[in-house]
Amino acid sequence: MKIFDAHFHIIDFNYPITENQGYVPPSYVVEDYQNETTTYNIVGGAIVSGSFQGFDQNYLIDALEKMAPTFCGVTQLPFSVTDDEIIDLQKKGVRALRFNVQRGGSEDLTKLDYFARRVYDLAGWHSELYIDAKELPEIAPTIEALPAISIDHLGLSEEGLPHLLQLVEKGVRVKATGFGRVSLDVENALKSIYAVNPDALMFGTDLPSTRAKRPFAYSDIELIQQLFDPAAAEQILYKNALEWYFK
Repeated sequence: MKIFDAHFHIIDFNYPITENQGYVPPSYVVEDYQNETTTYNIVGGAIVSGSFQGFDQNYLIDALEKMAPTFCGVTQLPFSVTDDEIIDLQKKGVRALRFNVQRGGSEDLTKLDYFARRVYDLAGWHSELYIDAKELPEIAPTIEALPAISIDHLGLSEEGLPHLLQLVEKGVRVKATGFGRVSLDVENALKSIYAVNPDALMFGTDLPSTRAKRPFAYSDIELIQQLFDPAAAEQILYKNALEWYFK
């Protein structure tokens, strides 16, 4: 089955890497990713900027140049970024803006409403939030009104799942990623989200699984194939994310 890897990181020390919360990630360049996933039938994906990469775009542009045109970028930008800079990144393959609430390194949520609308109107980008879903009630009215939003790593917590499901009802997408970093019942979360909106779940490896209690394993893919019928599994592993990033 084809896979669109909706969430992974490239970590290249030829470009700026900043310690985050006392953590420095391992090197994980394009060739490392390609070698590790060579048997997975990955036909596209999204390279996601991490907290430790801040607002650096050069590593992302370099990685996108090395990968097939079916790969795109998810970046972090300062509020001061110009329209021309956003359009230039769009031309180079960036397709989304990330707000890293959990770890920092991005703009803060006070900028979410205006910034998410701006990149959507200007370049058609959606915005991605790395946030514990238990914090969603505070910003739910804002998120519900925005044109296109996704939440990373199943919303991270069991406590947050009901709040996440309420937003899934409103059209928010969810990354089926980081099974080894979440504090929830993964099987129940996957089935619950799919039941609310079959288009919502988007699988990603989360490689190289920085700071996760357990790194990605092929069994994470097999779990989806076991829980869902082939058509549903194809949506989660391939179709939903492909249409989200390349609509």
